[in-house]
Amino acid sequence: MDSAFQFAIKNVGVLIFLLLSIALTTTNASIHTYQNQLFNEVGNAYLLPGGSEGLAASLSFDNSAADGRSFIRFENITFWRTRDAADEHSEMEHSTGLIQAVIFEAADRNNIGGSAYGGQRSICCTPDLAKLEGCKQGEVIRRPSATDINWPVVLNIQFGGNYLSTSMDNAEVPITKTGMYNLFFIACDPKLGGTVMSGKTVWKNPDGYLPGRMAPLMKFYVYMSIAYLILSAIWFSQYMRFWKDVLQLQHCITVVIGLGLFEMILWYLDYANFNNTGMRPVVITTWVVTVGAIRKTLSRLLILSVSMGYGVVRPTLGGLTSKVLLLGATYFLASEVLNITEYVGTINDVSGRARLFLVLPDAFLDAFLILWIFTSLSKTLEQLQAKRISVKLDLYRKFSNALAVAVIASVAWITYEVYFKATDPFNERWQSAWIITAFWDILSFALLCVICYLWAPSHSSQRYAYSEDVGEEFDDEEAQSLTRGQSNGDVSLVKQERKNGNAGVPDQEDESEEDKRE
Repeated sequence: MDSAFQFAIKNVGVLIFLLLSIALTTTNASIHTYQNQLFNEVGNAYLLPGGSEGLAASLSFDNSAADGRSFIRFENITFWRTRDAADEHSEMEHSTGLIQAVIFEAADRNNIGGSAYGGQRSICCTPDLAKLEGCKQGEVIRRPSATDINWPVVLNIQFGGNYLSTSMDNAEVPITKTGMYNLFFIACDPKLGGTVMSGKTVWKNPDGYLPGRMAPLMKFYVYMSIAYLILSAIWFSQYMRFWKDVLQLQHCITVVIGLGLFEMILWYLDYANFNNTGMRPVVITTWVVTVGAIRKTLSRLLILSVSMGYGVVRPTLGGLTSKVLLLGATYFLASEVLNITEYVGTINDVSGRARLFLVLPDAFLDAFLILWIFTSLSKTLEQLQAKRISVKLDLYRKFSNALAVAVIASVAWITYEVYFKATDPFNERWQSAWIITAFWDILSFALLCVICYLWAPSHSSQRYAYSEDVGEEFDDEEAQSLTRGQSNGDVSLVKQERKNGNAGVPDQEDESEEDKRE
């Protein structure tokens, strides 16, 4: 067993080295594909959003360089107008319809469009605005940025004669300043209603195709994978060492640790593939979010089962098993739908409104779970106190304290997250937005570490499993193993309780009746 343990440690060390090497050497927005997308009427213009991403400034302006450049590139962009719009022009006419591609930084959003005499804001230049702003009627209103007169960037695409389609020349716009960039295709001609577009735009950061908000998460998942590897090495060494004494609860903890490690590795692979190719395959991301939803569900059910005293105070969950499983299935579905909506196929740095709607069932189920967990934990503590089992009582008090800290931290972070999003409607703080996602993985890992510490496998694990409390025996070594260095005074108290014959401890039939009532 010792040689097997040493071999496992060596393998873990090699994996950690490889993951660290990848984190330090891999490089950081994506390919937006448009397939016959329709322009929508917004105000006095027809508009098609082309994407929104955080981009870092180019580190190199050498067009032959593979890395270090940041840009937005237009490839194979084609527009189709309606037959009626084309038939209004003759074949010999030169410019018969204008479409403009507008790229601007979020900080310069007010430099696009204008308002005449304080009225409704217009995207396209009107006769009144042409007199006031000096803009050209029938085109997008553009005012130069205070930091760079060349921004916002406006590219013109013209229809010719009575042709139904026109193609945009492949163009590349270099990014010289770090910021949140937005792309819109705009048609000011009322006759171009019903126009559709196909093609793609390539958004690249200096280190790859990951959007700026997502780029830090790739390295974060490397470090989380290393953390799970270390936890797995420690846990599995104890798990294999005391295999014959492992509790059912410890089997569940093992599954959660394995799923956590698998999920972190899958997230890294998803982001690495995205960074290298600029595409996010639906199948890969769906697998990742499904494993994550399973891990989240099992983690919550594990905490709920521990709070109910499963494997320590009661042998089974009894009549509550079906309710716990039903809650788990409901939570899995809500979490899966939310994660698929948020991650699968998502390449923009702006979350959609659908997520705000889908997050409500998930948040409600989390709140219900927390309420049930603390209610069950309170009943378990009352049972242990009534039976005067001080060793288990001390264990559950430590667990309840850790759980309380986690809930307080969660509430505080949710408050901060709401403030963060409410004060940043245009995602200008995209460079620090990754912390919002990372916090929950860190908190979940920390709570799992606490559970692993309190319920670590040992030679006395089976003796601390559920048994008839009447005549239950604890020796000094077992008490010290479970309570992790409890003071001698507490051990003496256990001895004294044994001498007193565990007076006042209800029998197993009373506890069974209590389970039925619950």
